[in-house]
Amino acid sequence: DTVSFGVDAKRGLYNFRPSVRPVPMVVHIQGYPGRHYCPRMATMNKPCYAAIKDLSPTKPSMIFVASRRQTRLTALDLISHAAGEENPKSFLHCDELYIEDVASQLNDTALRHTITFGIGLHHAGLTSRDRETVERLYLEGQIQVLVATATLAWGVNLPAHLVIVKGTEFFDGKLSRYVDYPVTDILQMMGRAGRPQFDKEGVAVIMCEESKKTFLKKFLYEPFPVESCLGERMCETINAEVSIGTINSLSDAIGYLKWTFYARRVKLNPSYYGAKSSNDDDLEDFFLAVVQETTDKLQEHGCISVDKTEGTDSLVTTTPLGGAASNFYLNHRTPKQLQSGSRGLKKVLAQHAQELKHSSELPKHEFLIGDADSKKRVGSIYKFSPEHAMYTFAIAKILFELSATHEFNELPVRHNEEELNLELSRSLPWGYDLSKVSWWMDKQKGPGKNILDIMSDPHTKCFLLLQAFIFKGKLPISDYINDMRSVVDQIPRLLAAMQFVANDDGASAGNFEMLSCFPLVRRVLRTGAMIDTKPKGSSNMVPSIKFGHFKVEKELKKGSNHHNGILDFDYNIELNSFRNEANQRRLNQGKHGGLGVTFVLGSLRGGYLLDQSSLLVPEFNRGKWWKKHIRMHFDWTAAESNAGQDQNTVVLRVLHEFTSSLDLEIMLALKRLT
Repeated sequence: DTVSFGVDAKRGLYNFRPSVRPVPMVVHIQGYPGRHYCPRMATMNKPCYAAIKDLSPTKPSMIFVASRRQTRLTALDLISHAAGEENPKSFLHCDELYIEDVASQLNDTALRHTITFGIGLHHAGLTSRDRETVERLYLEGQIQVLVATATLAWGVNLPAHLVIVKGTEFFDGKLSRYVDYPVTDILQMMGRAGRPQFDKEGVAVIMCEESKKTFLKKFLYEPFPVESCLGERMCETINAEVSIGTINSLSDAIGYLKWTFYARRVKLNPSYYGAKSSNDDDLEDFFLAVVQETTDKLQEHGCISVDKTEGTDSLVTTTPLGGAASNFYLNHRTPKQLQSGSRGLKKVLAQHAQELKHSSELPKHEFLIGDADSKKRVGSIYKFSPEHAMYTFAIAKILFELSATHEFNELPVRHNEEELNLELSRSLPWGYDLSKVSWWMDKQKGPGKNILDIMSDPHTKCFLLLQAFIFKGKLPISDYINDMRSVVDQIPRLLAAMQFVANDDGASAGNFEMLSCFPLVRRVLRTGAMIDTKPKGSSNMVPSIKFGHFKVEKELKKGSNHHNGILDFDYNIELNSFRNEANQRRLNQGKHGGLGVTFVLGSLRGGYLLDQSSLLVPEFNRGKWWKKHIRMHFDWTAAESNAGQDQNTVVLRVLHEFTSSLDLEIMLALKRLT
């Protein structure tokens, strides 16, 4: 990388010792006995205080700990040790009245206490205002000590003269045990020591468990080689290349791998990746084994199909599930999960769709414009009101299935959060499973999995966070706010993937109702209100959508005796009524892109889906009305055979993702009404 700049240097990766930094750094590594984590952390508090007094008595000091709880315990112990020397506010470098006034405006109780002694706390559980206040006081030198979680090392730029890494372990919720920090994280924390404009040198103190002291001394500055991470995402990578046509056979996949950084590292470090040796025959066998294992996994989860030909090679083609994984950036196991979930929901909807009844009929003339042919095509228009318990179940079921996907395997469930999840589940209407909304089932349950084991599952937490978002539930601690934001941000992508998978799963009973539920879920997430919430001021609402030029045509499919149907119509919406309400609310929330409308065409009998179409109404259109021509294609035979007793009627549902006031069911005649 340096050759083009005239520097004659060997190419490679280097890890420089702290003495060659712009601001040299002195590193102290201290080992502490103790098998259990919490008592060992407690024994480090007095050495922390002593290190500050000896190495940075007046300059800024930063202590990195593994959890929010440890920030509080460490700060309180530092105050106690300072009080023991009869100078409890030795870390405070500003007027006491001023700091008390600042503290009174903070939200966090522990921070309000510690800040008055010149010790700040910094972690994700603080509000943004509290964090900004702590950062300002620390940068201005008004408080000397900052106790922070390790994430600060990668985020805000807050340098210090002294950095103390108090413990080199953190609790991994997925593994339910304490694991070591990566060496890169420790180096990043140490890197905060030394201020270029103020210090001639920085000081770092690493406090670790006794047995890890030798390891850190040896490997902290060793130039570790950069290894490939492709093996961890091999299935997703190969699937994506198959999906776009780059790979069409096993030999193509092997050739593809040989051009990757993964192949280079396998040759240089074969034992790390599981290859026998670096000779060509062993490498060829290794790559073949990797490709075969990967394609077997992809085939097992429906992402590809493998056609075994003569010899060792096989043809590989993508499937709809593989396309979904590639297009929506999913784990290769997720599409099959979504397919299974949608099929289960489809069965329930097909079974109970016959219980539905139409709402009150609306006057056709208020919604139709244009030629007389439209009036002959439109039988009746009803207000679509998803008040039946089936729709509440469908929304809960969709969100439950999305929560259960592999995309949320890494959602953090921190130490003791299973108790908080249990408390949260009791305050939410759907609970931790679907038993509360499965209205047709017997709610009695036999003995099963331990409830705390269920609550420690990241997928359970995900489902609870989605409910809390929809029903405005009170979250037990502030950490859940960031977790909820992370979950909600991923749901639209997963919802679109589930709709793609369900739509491609073939025509079957219940598809019509299920595809009608996806825009309802998007509305719930967009508006933050459940479907049974009555919109304000909509009881006597004048219709602000109109339809025109309905045409239904039957045409013979080329090369067969099969007939296709084509539905054409115009959709018109008056925008003025939304600019001051829904549109303005979305603008205030920073949401842009358009107002979603979905058209779902289905049969009266069996709930078979015929076709669907979606559009976005532009938010910033200046006209009073906005018009869009819609064309839908469907199987004429399927429509006719499931069109009721007269074999002449299909249903067009018009669903708006930004309001429920305009949702309609239009009964359309395949043949003109007399």
